Amino acid sequence: MSSIVAGVLAVDPVPWARAQMAFTLAVHIILVPLGVSWGAMTLIANYRGLKHGDSAAMLLAQRWSKYMAVTFAVGAVTGTMLSFEFGLLWPEFMGQWGEAFGVPFAFEGLFFFAEAIFVAIYIFGWRRLKPWTHFWTGVPVVVAGILGSVSVVSANAWMNAPSGFTLDDGGNITAVDPWEVIFNDAMPLMAAHMVIAAYVVGGFMVASVYAVGMLRGRRDRYHRLGLIIPFTVAAIAMPFQMGVGDSLARWVYNNQPMKFAAVELVAETASDVPETLLGRLDDDGTVTGGIPIPGFASWLSDPSTGTSTVIQGLDAFPEDERPTTRQVNTVHLAWDVMVGLGTLLFLISVWWGGTWLFKKRMPKSRLFLYVASTCGVLSVITMEAGWVVSEVGRQPWIVYEHMKVEDAATGNENVWITFILIVALYIALAAALVYVLRRMSERFRAGQNVDVPYGPADDEPDDPAETGNEVQPDDASVGTP
Repeated sequence: MSSIVAGVLAVDPVPWARAQMAFTLAVHIILVPLGVSWGAMTLIANYRGLKHGDSAAMLLAQRWSKYMAVTFAVGAVTGTMLSFEFGLLWPEFMGQWGEAFGVPFAFEGLFFFAEAIFVAIYIFGWRRLKPWTHFWTGVPVVVAGILGSVSVVSANAWMNAPSGFTLDDGGNITAVDPWEVIFNDAMPLMAAHMVIAAYVVGGFMVASVYAVGMLRGRRDRYHRLGLIIPFTVAAIAMPFQMGVGDSLARWVYNNQPMKFAAVELVAETASDVPETLLGRLDDDGTVTGGIPIPGFASWLSDPSTGTSTVIQGLDAFPEDERPTTRQVNTVHLAWDVMVGLGTLLFLISVWWGGTWLFKKRMPKSRLFLYVASTCGVLSVITMEAGWVVSEVGRQPWIVYEHMKVEDAATGNENVWITFILIVALYIALAAALVYVLRRMSERFRAGQNVDVPYGPADDEPDDPAETGNEVQPDDASVGTP
C-alpha cells in the first residue's frame, strides 16, 4: 500500500513548479498596473482640485489614495510570495545565476520601500500638511512605482538577453557588471512596454468601475471625473503602446528568432510568410485552420525588404532547444489575443479622443459606457496574453541559450502540495480584497470619511482653513466637466 501511495505522490516537479509560478505571476500582474499608475491618476485629480477649486476632483483624489493603499498592500503580499518562489521552486537557477539576476531586484527593493513610505505620507498627509506640500509628497510615489516596475522588468529582460557576467570553465559566475545586467539589450523596449501597459491597464480598470456606476444612473460630476481622468490616461498611452509593441516584435525577430517563429507559427524557414490569424501547428509541422494574410508576417518583420524578408522557422533549431508543438500553439494564440484586443482598445481610444476633439466632451451614449465598462477586463486579458508570449515563447530556456527550465527547477516531488495551498490562499486573498474595496465603496457612498477600511467612520469634514483640502459629498448639482 505504501508503495502505491509513494508512486502516486512521486510526480514530476517541473510542471508543478511552472504552474505555481505562472499562477502567482498571473495574479500579481493584475495588481501591478494599479501600483504603478493609480498614484499618477490620483495626483491628476489632486492637482485639478487644488488648481481649479474642484471639490469633486479633490474628493476623488482622497478616495483613490485610500483604495490605492489597499491594493498596494495586497500587491506587496503577492510580490513577496514571488520572491520566495524563486528560491523554493528554482534553486538551481538561483544557485548559478542569482548573483546577476538579483542585481535588478536589489534596486526594486529600494524603490518599493520608497513607494511604501511616500504612500503612507500622502495618505496621512491629507489633514496634516499644507495642500501643495501634500501634493508634492505624492510625486515620489509615481516615480518609485515606475522605477520599481522597470527594475523588475529588467530582471525578466535579462533572462531573455543575458549579459553582464563572466563565467569560468565550470559555468560559474566569477564577475558581474551591474550596469550591463540592468541595461541589457532587451531591457529598454520591455521596460517601456510594461510601464506603458501599466498606465493603459490601470486607467481602463479604474475607468470601467465608474462606467458601470454611470450605467446605474450615477451621472454626477464625481463619477464623470472618475471615468474621464483614468480613461484619458489610458487612451493617451494606447498609441504609444502600439508603437513600442511593434518595435519589440522586431527586436524579437532579430534577437530571438526561435520565439518569433512560435509567435508567427512558422515551421520551416521561408520568405513571403503569411500572417496567420488563429490557426494551429500540427505535430507534422503543418499549419491548419486560421486566416492567412499572404506575405504579411515577412513584411511586418522588416518593411524595408517586404515580403522577401526571410523568417527562420522552428526547423532551424535543434528539437530539444525549441518549444514543443503545444507551447508553440499557446504562444501563437496568446499573440493573437494580445494583438487583437490591443487593436480593439486602440480603436476605443480613438473613439474617445475623436469625441473630445470634435465635440469637446466625452461620449455620452450608453453604448460607449457599456464598451468602457468592459475595457478593464479586456486590458487585463491583453496584458496576461502578452506575458504568456514573453514567457512561454522563451521555452525551453529559463536563461536564454544558457539554462533550460528543467535544469533550473526544484527536485522536490511535493511541489504540487504547495501549488494547491497557494491557490487556496490566493482565492481567500482575492475575496478579502474585493470585500474590503466594496465595503469602503459602500461607506464612501454613505458619506463617511474612511481613514482605514475597518476603522471608525469620521463624519466631520476637514477644516479648510487648516488643510486647504476641502471636499464635498457627491452632488449632481456640482456641474459638468
